[in-house]
Amino acid sequence: MQGKKGYQEKLFARFQLSDRIPGNNFYRRLKGVLDLDFLYPLTKGYYGESGQKSIDPVVFFKLCLVGYLENIISDRKLIDHCSLRLDILYFIGYGIDEELPWHSTISRTRQLFPESVFGEVFIRVLKLCIDKSMVSGHTQAIDSAPVKANASMDSLELKVPEEDLEAHLHRIGHISAMDKKKLR
Repeated sequence: MQGKKGYQEKLFARFQLSDRIPGNNFYRRLKGVLDLDFLYPLTKGYYGESGQKSIDPVVFFKLCLVGYLENIISDRKLIDHCSLRLDILYFIGYGIDEELPWHSTISRTRQLFPESVFGEVFIRVLKLCIDKSMVSGHTQAIDSAPVKANASMDSLELKVPEEDLEAHLHRIGHISAMDKKKLR
C-alpha cells in the first residue's frame, strides 16, 4: 500500500540538539576540545560599561573559525550557513529556536578588536589543538586555485619560512618539552 507523508507544524516538540549530532562529528569533537574561556579577560577592555550587551566573544571567535573552516568570507553568508547546520549551532552554543547574531554585528565586532587580539587567539587555539593531538608539525599544506597572472617566470623567488613550527612555538613561549615530543 502506498503511503503519503503529511506535515503539520508542532507547537511543542521534545528536541535535544546534542542527540542529533553524531559523536564523530567534527564540530562536536571540536566543541569538546576547544575551551575559549580565556577570551573573556582578553577582550574585556574593548567593551564599554553601559549599553546593550554585545555578542559573546566566544561565539564571535567560534563564528570566525567556522567561516575559516567552511571557506565563507561573507558575514551574511556565514550567518545564513550557520542557521541551517545543526552541528554548527551546537558548536557555537545556540539552540534551534534562538536567533543568531546579525551579520552586521559580526562585522562591527571584527573591527572592534585589534590585530594583536586575533594573533593571541590564533596562538592559543593552535596550542589547544596541539595539546589534544589535533595538529602536528610534520606537514604543511597549501590550498590554492590557479589564477591568471601577468608575471615573469624570471622574477619568481623561492620562499622558505624563517623557522619551523617547533622553533616558532618555542620562541613565543607556547611549547613545553612534552609538546616538542608530540611535534616529532
